Amino acid sequence: MRQSAKPTKRNPWAWIPTLYFAEGLPYVIVMTVSVIMYKRLGISNTDIALYTSWLYLPWVIKPLWSPVVDVLRTKRWWIVIMQLLVGAGLAGVALTIPMPNFFRYSLAFLWLVAFSSATHDIAADGFYMMGLNQYEQTYFVGIRNTFYRFAMLTGQGLLVILAGYLETTTGLPETKIAFHSVPGQETTIQFNPQDVSFPATKSTDYVLVPSSQNIQIGTAPVAREKADSLFTKVKEWNINHGFYTEENSLNGTPDVANGKTSGYALVAYRLNKKPEDNKEVVLNFGMDKGDKSFHLKEGTRFVFTDKNWNEPAFAIVQIDPKLTRKAEATFSGRAGNIPLAWSLTFMVLGGLFILFFVWHRFILPRPAEDVDNHETTSLARVMREVIETFASFFRKKNIGAGLAFLLLFRLGESQLVKLAAPFMLDSRASGGLALTTGDIGLIYGTIGMISLTIGGILGGFVAAKWGLKKTIWWMAVAMNLPNLVYVYLAYIQPGTMMPVVASVGIEQFGYGFGFTAYMLYMIYISDGKYKTAHYALCTGFMALGMMLPGMVSGWIQETIGYQHFFVWVMLCTIPGFILISLLKIDPKFGTKTKA
Repeated sequence: MRQSAKPTKRNPWAWIPTLYFAEGLPYVIVMTVSVIMYKRLGISNTDIALYTSWLYLPWVIKPLWSPVVDVLRTKRWWIVIMQLLVGAGLAGVALTIPMPNFFRYSLAFLWLVAFSSATHDIAADGFYMMGLNQYEQTYFVGIRNTFYRFAMLTGQGLLVILAGYLETTTGLPETKIAFHSVPGQETTIQFNPQDVSFPATKSTDYVLVPSSQNIQIGTAPVAREKADSLFTKVKEWNINHGFYTEENSLNGTPDVANGKTSGYALVAYRLNKKPEDNKEVVLNFGMDKGDKSFHLKEGTRFVFTDKNWNEPAFAIVQIDPKLTRKAEATFSGRAGNIPLAWSLTFMVLGGLFILFFVWHRFILPRPAEDVDNHETTSLARVMREVIETFASFFRKKNIGAGLAFLLLFRLGESQLVKLAAPFMLDSRASGGLALTTGDIGLIYGTIGMISLTIGGILGGFVAAKWGLKKTIWWMAVAMNLPNLVYVYLAYIQPGTMMPVVASVGIEQFGYGFGFTAYMLYMIYISDGKYKTAHYALCTGFMALGMMLPGMVSGWIQETIGYQHFFVWVMLCTIPGFILISLLKIDPKFGTKTKA
């Protein structure tokens, strides 16, 4: 056993923020940013939730190789090498997104990022416990969590803003269509695709042309059979001409009141010239602003190719049956180069991790406890260490209640985190908020980031002053109760940004404050000879508690709708509160006196 270099100590502020930012970023990329990306690229909620939840697996099974990280090489060595591999994996995602089978290949590279990131977590968390005493660990746990979550908000915020900006600037010009209700007027629309006319355009570049940019909808009721027939024909036309698939259809049905349905209107789009072979132009259509009585019933995302470019793609907008007054709303058609936008975003991420690799190669301290055993460690010793590591963990007092807590405390959040972004992106007709990619990035990158930072730092200070045992209940409430804002958003579907911004701010503050208790409890039950491997076991159970519910969350949401789904999420927070009462915690753990 030897120390790889002379022990050195640095100010924790010099390396903890960047280390945990680098730890959190690949996690949020794999778990959250990929969800937004795949949603923008047309993958269904069910597939997104299923396949991205499988990406939790490396964090679930990382305890299997954590003893290797604990015994071979130094934690410092593992940290810098894994950051280099994460950068390579992100670059691989960037290169595969423009490919025809991008979903399959990008998932493969995300698996590489996930395994590298999980290994990085093992080393970084062990390094944290080696480089700081217990009081410093408690004091800096808020800072650590804040920068970890800051990385997550950077992914959900700044990176998504970047992708949204690139989506807009790398694609076709945005079109806006104004819809107006006309009291007492009857709807007399006939579905005749061959009779649709489009205004002429002289542009030599690709342009998506709407049939009209000013459309009126009568408020007089329409026979249900007539509306059903038109809705069915529009959906069949769009699917048969390859504008979208059955699973990407809104499956809109006419709004009905007293046996009558309300007025509706058709808007058609076509491309002005034939795309190059295998090139796709994707149009995303949805409400931009205005009266919420206007609903998009069919046609939220259209794909134009060299086979259907000169055919009309139809969307249906309907007004609420209760609307009898004049009202208006504006719908937007955006056709950015989405694959290019996300490819460039992931290339930036790859470059960022090269910078992390260089920075931490020189700035990380060298704790005396962080030793390199690879020259004196045999395979037999490694196996004995693995067996003893696992056995000693499960011999800990009250371990049953502790593991149940790790698995079930985040039962609600594990489902919420998978569907929060799709909820905000989905159309109002599907129960969502119809926000843009840039809107989500702006919300999480401003008020979300500020609220999380304040909550995380405050959580660490409170825990260091009063200890984990006295604060865990309050932190559990702070972490779970704010999820009610999603119930509010799902039922109200606000037409302005302020309620959404305020709701995200409340939820992020509560999460930043409350998650401190969860992290401290993992440190608490990991203390001992094999603290690195035992902490990895804890995070493995944490990941399992996120992975399994997340896998079915998309199916649950699509079965019961967003409103009932977020109510279900709140019910799933109850087991965590029950398990807290069963935990045995030293009252002085984490306090200055204990340290």
